[in-house]
Amino acid sequence: MENQTSASEFVLLGLTSDPHLQGFLFFVFSIVYFITLFGNMVIMIVISTDPHLHSPMYFFLFHLALIDICYATTIVPYMLMNFLVKQKTIEFSTCIIQMSLILLSAGSEIFMLSAMAYDRYVAICKPLHYQEVMNKLVCSQLVGGAWAMGVLHSIINTLPMLNVQFCKYTEIKHFSCELPPLLAAACGGTFLNKLVLLSSAVIFGSSSFLLTLISYIYIISTVLKIQSAKGRHKAFSTCSSHLIIVVLLYTTALFQYTKPSSVSSFILDQLFSIQYSILTPMLNPIIYSLKNNDVKTAL
Repeated sequence: MENQTSASEFVLLGLTSDPHLQGFLFFVFSIVYFITLFGNMVIMIVISTDPHLHSPMYFFLFHLALIDICYATTIVPYMLMNFLVKQKTIEFSTCIIQMSLILLSAGSEIFMLSAMAYDRYVAICKPLHYQEVMNKLVCSQLVGGAWAMGVLHSIINTLPMLNVQFCKYTEIKHFSCELPPLLAAACGGTFLNKLVLLSSAVIFGSSSFLLTLISYIYIISTVLKIQSAKGRHKAFSTCSSHLIIVVLLYTTALFQYTKPSSVSSFILDQLFSIQYSILTPMLNPIIYSLKNNDVKTAL
């Protein structure tokens, strides 16, 4: 065993070693990445340029699109490059930077979704006070808080990784330097790192999920009191896009980061990671565009 200073680079095993399949996956994920960039950039441009979309709901959506671009760009370009090269190595410093950016993006995304849930709660449960409650200062504080929580989540998990020992030749059974597979590849003791990872995933994940859940409990109870079916449908339709994204993200990400190592599966881990780190950023603008009449009109 040699310490981490000897491990100047790691080997990313990726999704497959089959060269024919790698070519196909390169094509597939290139399209996914293009749709992610194009879709989220269009959402950002439309929100910026259309005065009808200068409201708190779309202010949060703008920043969600920005986070999704950061999230996908942290992972996919390096992943695509590895499909084309034989030597699938990544430098230790690059790996740590990628890991920290993944943690930052994931943390920011879940709290941005919580902010969006709170916005929908105020809009549906307190419509007469909406403009007063969701003023520019409050919206800026919520967005700033979401980014700050992402940075905090990243720092808490990144700093302990700098002391982890790795063997001179280290294989990471993943397509990116995500924290769980990186810890699994370590040679030294990682108990503290796993404890920090589990604690932060539970604290950050459960707190943001609880905020979202409480908002939706109030929303659903308010909507059910609406007498007309048309009114209920209209109220629910404003939340449906957000609810779909929340379910997609939380069900896979929380399981991935809190599951015991005894139920770890190489294929399952890869599929879950693809879902919440690559597919969700692509699906966000599509779902919000298709389910939102204001966005469709602006487009």
